[in-house]
Amino acid sequence: MEITTFNPFTEKELGKYNIIDLEEVKSTISMLKQNQLKWRENIDSRIDRLKESRKNFEKNVESLANLMSSEMGKPISQSLAEVKKTLWLFDYYIENGEKFLENEYVQTEAKKSYIRFDPLGVIIIIMPWNFPLWQVARAAIPALLAGNSILLKHASIVSGTSLKIQELFNLDTFKSVITTGKIIDEAIKYSDGVSFTGSTAAGSIIAAEAGKNIKKFVMELGGSDPYIVLDSSNIDEAVKNSVYARLQNNGQSCIASKRFLVRDDIYEEFSRRMLEEYSRVKVGDQLDKDTYIGPLSSVSQKNIITRQLEELKSMGTIMPTGENFGNIIRPTLVKMNRDYGEEIFGPIAMLSRFKTTDEAIKLANDTPYGLGCSIWGDPDNAEKLVPYIESGTVSINKIVASDPRLPFGGTKKSGIGRELSRYGILEFTNIKTVWVN
Repeated sequence: MEITTFNPFTEKELGKYNIIDLEEVKSTISMLKQNQLKWRENIDSRIDRLKESRKNFEKNVESLANLMSSEMGKPISQSLAEVKKTLWLFDYYIENGEKFLENEYVQTEAKKSYIRFDPLGVIIIIMPWNFPLWQVARAAIPALLAGNSILLKHASIVSGTSLKIQELFNLDTFKSVITTGKIIDEAIKYSDGVSFTGSTAAGSIIAAEAGKNIKKFVMELGGSDPYIVLDSSNIDEAVKNSVYARLQNNGQSCIASKRFLVRDDIYEEFSRRMLEEYSRVKVGDQLDKDTYIGPLSSVSQKNIITRQLEELKSMGTIMPTGENFGNIIRPTLVKMNRDYGEEIFGPIAMLSRFKTTDEAIKLANDTPYGLGCSIWGDPDNAEKLVPYIESGTVSINKIVASDPRLPFGGTKKSGIGRELSRYGILEFTNIKTVWVN
C-alpha cells in the first residue's frame, strides 16, 4: 500500500510513500525504547543534542516552509512564520527545561522529601496537517527534553514533511512512521503514552485505546471559539484583528475564531466593515508570498466546507466575497439567525448579536467545545467575563494564539491535558515522590 501526496492548488502529485505494517511500527517502538535508556540519563547531553537539531531547522527554514505549503496549502508567508516560531520553542525549552525538571523539595518530618520528574519512555504523537511542524514540535520537544523517545505518526497528506522533520531532528530517539490511523491505534498498547491533536471524533477513539491500555494521554481537539465584541471595544482594532483571527491557515485552525458575537448597537457597522476587510485579502497560489488565502488542504476538506455552506443557508444570510474555484473557498460571512453546532474548518465566519453581557457569555458557552475565547473591549470590563467563559484560554484585545511560555489546551470536548510551558513538559513524566529517613 502507498500514500500519494498532492499540491492542493495545482492538484499535481508530489510524492508516494510506502505504508508500514504493525510489526514494523512495533519494531520501531522497541528500538526507540532501547535508545531512550541512554537518552534519559543526562539532561545536559539532551540539551546539546536539541541545540544541534535547532541548527538543522534554522538552516532549512525556507525549504521546509515550501514543502509544508506545497503539501497542505498554507500560504508560504505563514509557513515561514511557523518554522521561525518553532525555533523560538526550541530556545524556550533549551533555556528553561532543566529548571522545569529539577527536583522539587518539600519540608516534612523526613530527613529529605522531594518530587522527581522522570520520563515515561516512548511517546506516540499523532499530529494533524494544519500546522505540520508547530504541532509536532510543541508535543515532541518538551517530551524529548524530559527524557522520552518520540514516535511520530503524521497526517498522510504531509508525509514528506513528516520524514523531513525526522531528518532535521537527527536523533535516534525521534522517528517518523508512514502508516495508517488504524495501525497506530493498535500500536498505542506498546507505547508509554500518546499525544494527539486533531478532531474530537478521532480523539475519542485514541483516548479509548489509551484508556483501555492504561496509557497516559494528552488531547488537543476541536474548537468553535467565540470572538466577543463589546460596545466598549476599539472597533477599528476588533475589525482588523478579525481577519487573521478567522482566516489564518485558510481558516483551518482549531484556535481560529469561528463565532463572532457582537453587541447589538455596533453589530451592523462591525459586520459591514468585516466584510470589506475580508473582501480585500489576496486569494490564490499558496506559494505566492502575497497570498493570504490559499487552497483548503484537500478535495475532501473542500467538499466538507461546501456541504456546511449549504446547510448554513437555512440558518442565516450568506455573504460571500467572490466565487469559489478549485480547492479555494473564498472568505465568507454568515449572519446567523440560529445556532450551528459543527466546527467549521475553513474561512467561514458566523456572526451573531447580543444585547447584554450575560447573553454574550451564554452564547460563548453554547458549544460542546472550549478551546479559546477572544474578548474585545475595555480591559477591566472584559476581564470580568473571564471566570464565566468555558475555555482553556481567554485573550483580551488579542486573538487566541499558543505561546511556549503559557500552557495551552482546552476543556469540554476540546481536549484533556496541556501543552507548552512547565505544565506541558511535566505531562509525560512520572511525578515521583521520594521520602528519605
